[in-house]
Amino acid sequence: MSKSNPLTLVSCPTCQKKTPWSNENIDRPFCSSQCKLIDLGEWASESYAIPQQTSEEDEVFSEELVVNPNKSFL
Repeated sequence: MSKSNPLTLVSCPTCQKKTPWSNENIDRPFCSSQCKLIDLGEWASESYAIPQQTSEEDEVFSEELVVNPNKSFL
């Protein structure tokens, strides 16, 4: 008896088409190179973004930094 691995199908993030998750699918998790490039274009145009939480530290460091020319940082 030979054991066959069940084929795992995932939804393409771009078009939602079911596509195999395997080494033969070089575009995984996408169904095609076209869908992969569409996704890359969305990231490049900043349509997609990773949510960022602000913290008190971010607020402190985002204020304008006043540099004293008489003070050395070294």
